[in-house]
Amino acid sequence: MKFKDKTLLILTNSYPDEDNTYYGGIFVKEQVEYLKDYFKEVYIISPQPYGGRRGLRDYEYDNVRAYYPRFFHLPVEYFRRRLGDNFFKAALKVINREGLTFDLVHAHFTWPSGYAGVKLGERFNVPVVITIHENRDWLLREYNSKNRKIHWTWENADALIRVNKRDITLLKEFNPNVFFVPNGFSPERLKTIKKESARESLGLPKDNKILFSLGVLIERKGFNYLIQAMSEVLKQRKDVLCFIGGSGPLKGKLQKQINELGLQNHVKLLGFVPDDELYLWMNSADVFVLPSSSEGNPTVMFEALGVGLPFVGTTVGGVPEIITSEDYGLLCPPRDSKCLAEKILIALEKDWDRGKIRKYAEKFTWENIVDQILKIYAKIIG
Repeated sequence: MKFKDKTLLILTNSYPDEDNTYYGGIFVKEQVEYLKDYFKEVYIISPQPYGGRRGLRDYEYDNVRAYYPRFFHLPVEYFRRRLGDNFFKAALKVINREGLTFDLVHAHFTWPSGYAGVKLGERFNVPVVITIHENRDWLLREYNSKNRKIHWTWENADALIRVNKRDITLLKEFNPNVFFVPNGFSPERLKTIKKESARESLGLPKDNKILFSLGVLIERKGFNYLIQAMSEVLKQRKDVLCFIGGSGPLKGKLQKQINELGLQNHVKLLGFVPDDELYLWMNSADVFVLPSSSEGNPTVMFEALGVGLPFVGTTVGGVPEIITSEDYGLLCPPRDSKCLAEKILIALEKDWDRGKIRKYAEKFTWENIVDQILKIYAKIIG
């Protein structure tokens, strides 16, 4: 399915810079890597507030051009109400300045990108698709929002894509054209190597059991429950190490929890983990743990499965729709450190078929996910 005479415009709240030093929206860039092969040109517009992410510069590669126009924004109610319109104006300014023409808009997230995308669709008379990546708490806030522009966005898009199945019915209250397409992963980014080699590269002990977790250090990622669970795990076995990758505002609070529980020798906060180390951590681990209290459909889950890593997580967002068998992982209710500890201990004892996990993950490669997206494009372009 080719659109070789078509140009795709992507609007997104965040998009990585040329060398991925700024990592926000990496899943959009990975999707673009496959989409670009089907279009004449792909334009990405990711408006950014003045003063934030100063290092972002426009760039181009292959048939892709990325733009970061600036707009004025302050974290006060007056500007919050106007965020969508200011985002739209910033995107429109680039379109007019560069003389961009396009046949389809694909926006990521409802607000402000989706709203701006629908306005652009109306302005230029082109169809608009919105992928709703929001975690469920965020989505429910939008569903119950008094901001009429959010519901207007859902109603006036030509198609909505939701990354989990459970919210399809909710979104169909606003738009009949709602499709389930999960997130994906790039197998090329996280190659599979032997556990022994990965551990040797990172200087990790070869005989310990290792848990790995990854995410922004914020409340909804639930790392405090994983740390608490580790204090229970260590009562049963002393050979377990837990490494948590990612940076964020809760780093100090989580480190304090680790210290107070006396877990300094067993739980480590790694900070930001670059790509050239991430595949080593994934391959070093015995189990991947994601203790979130809210998710959409986490990319990191697919990445873990992609290297054959068994998954222990929570029944939030689209996670139970992917971890459909105990051949792939074990799940707990969110915010339950006792259950998390129990599942971790079971997972560490279980003889997992990692080849089977990798095989299952193949259906979630970006190549296969993009194929589903292209079918939606074909429906709305006609």
